[in-house]
Amino acid sequence: MKQDYIIATASTCDLTREYLDEHNIPFISYSYVMDGKDYEDDCREETRMETYRQMREGKLLSTSAINMYTYRKFFEGLFSDGIKPIIFLDMTRPLSSSYKYCEEAIADLKEEYPDSNIINVDTRCVSGGLGMLVKHVCKMYENGEPMDKVLEWIEENKLKIAHRFTVDDLNYLKRGGRVSNASALVGTLLSIKPVLYVPDEGTLVASNKVRGRKAALSSIIDSIKSDIKDEQRPEFLINHADCFADAEYVRDRILEAYPAAKVTISGLGVVIGAHCGPGLFTVFYMTDARRP
Repeated sequence: MKQDYIIATASTCDLTREYLDEHNIPFISYSYVMDGKDYEDDCREETRMETYRQMREGKLLSTSAINMYTYRKFFEGLFSDGIKPIIFLDMTRPLSSSYKYCEEAIADLKEEYPDSNIINVDTRCVSGGLGMLVKHVCKMYENGEPMDKVLEWIEENKLKIAHRFTVDDLNYLKRGGRVSNASALVGTLLSIKPVLYVPDEGTLVASNKVRGRKAALSSIIDSIKSDIKDEQRPEFLINHADCFADAEYVRDRILEAYPAAKVTISGLGVVIGAHCGPGLFTVFYMTDARRP
């Protein structure tokens, strides 16, 4: 059904390029630099896996914020068939230095296009959590739901999307300033693996620290079982940074607990992967409330 508004997102939703193209969801690409070369996050699986392969070989990856001009150009491109309201969904404001530039671009466009209405939602989600939000919104959009109903659903449900993470290499968190040099060294020597989650505030915090990778995955599985207790048909998105065997392992444990569950596995986008490194494992799902 043709709608009188537009749903748009960013490459940080970590959905597959096939899904975004199939559902005609425009997205703005974050850029990154590897080995002195500039790239754009194109949401393609082959790009993601090749990037993590090179990171495992020791190449460093850095990302940068999207500037105001790039946002303006992106939104202006969405005006080509007439100015329609836009719901824009990107990663949580506390983790995004791009958010303010997006706001500036929207204000700048408003001066030239007074009829424009671009809503930059503070999703409080990131990676596949954002992707899950986009998928739910896309389904409502395709079912003909009006814009106000979609925005109402977002605000009522965005904090019900659980985000669970674990990393394999603490040195990436050290480079990003999330752990100290000493903590990274001791943690590496003792094989300490942090288990992370996104609280309502949209930040990234540790809920647990365990010894060993399997223990970290088990901790995530235990959290899922604590969050989802009834007989519903839950949906899970698993994103991984070149750790497919771990994704399969957790998927199998989820299906043992919830035989009717729908579990989708895909590669993790390179933007969050740049800050957490290869081996980053994530799982996302709807629950009644976020908790450690």
